[in-house]
Amino acid sequence: MSKPLYRHIEACNNTPSPAHLLPFRFGEEQVGWVTADLAQALTFLPRDFHFDGRGVAMAGRLRGAAQRSDALAAAARVLARQGFGRVRGELFDIRATAEGPVLGTLDRGMIPQFGVIGQGVHLNGLVRRSDGLHVWVGIRSRSKAVAPGQLDNLVAGGIPAGLDAEECLMKEAGEEASLPAELVAAARRTARISYILTAEEGLRRDVLHVFDLDLPESFTPRPNDDEVEAFELWPAPRLLEALRETESIKFNVNLVLIDLFLREGLIDPESDEGRALRAGLNQGP
Repeated sequence: MSKPLYRHIEACNNTPSPAHLLPFRFGEEQVGWVTADLAQALTFLPRDFHFDGRGVAMAGRLRGAAQRSDALAAAARVLARQGFGRVRGELFDIRATAEGPVLGTLDRGMIPQFGVIGQGVHLNGLVRRSDGLHVWVGIRSRSKAVAPGQLDNLVAGGIPAGLDAEECLMKEAGEEASLPAELVAAARRTARISYILTAEEGLRRDVLHVFDLDLPESFTPRPNDDEVEAFELWPAPRLLEALRETESIKFNVNLVLIDLFLREGLIDPESDEGRALRAGLNQGP
């Protein structure tokens, strides 16, 4: 089988095993993975981080989520000054599993450094016209640190601490695309996609919660922050061609669109290609 689409799944799953990393734990629960270099930096914070034959753990005296969060916030500031990630001023929840209880919080810029599961929402904005399915795409700002100028979903964003996927979607939809709440309320949760990617910023163990929203032809989204420069309505076959033939789409949005086109039948889900793609969309946590 040729791999014009599967290459995107391979690109997002470039870490078949994290065995070269050290487990990072809260007590007995593993919540992440750290590099040997980061572990070495943590040895200079012995009050909050301890080492044993199983890797790195937060000090046993830090028993509650609030205490662990405070210690991680202080560590993040120290690590950022040493070149390990950056402090972005936005907290993400820490869980041992994507669906597990919240065990603490960590600055978003440090999530890949500690190999902690990061979760986000992606919204497919769909228009069903007489001439077929159309999909709203965002043109990412050329000043973005990640994927500048590339194609994005109508709405996408990380889930900050304290919010669930639906609450995050409502917030992001208004901030990014000026979508009114009454429209967003009709969005349908349609997929869960995961991958494990070693990137420049560290180990990304990402879980994407995907929603579809059918929009009226009369509605035009408009940018409401600096995330997106413009929105364009593309015929689905044109977007599928870009997915197959180009690298113009943000790396994880490729996976969201593969899932969409499998569900909508633009990629035959029963073909060898379709089966391989479906199996490849959940290789992460």
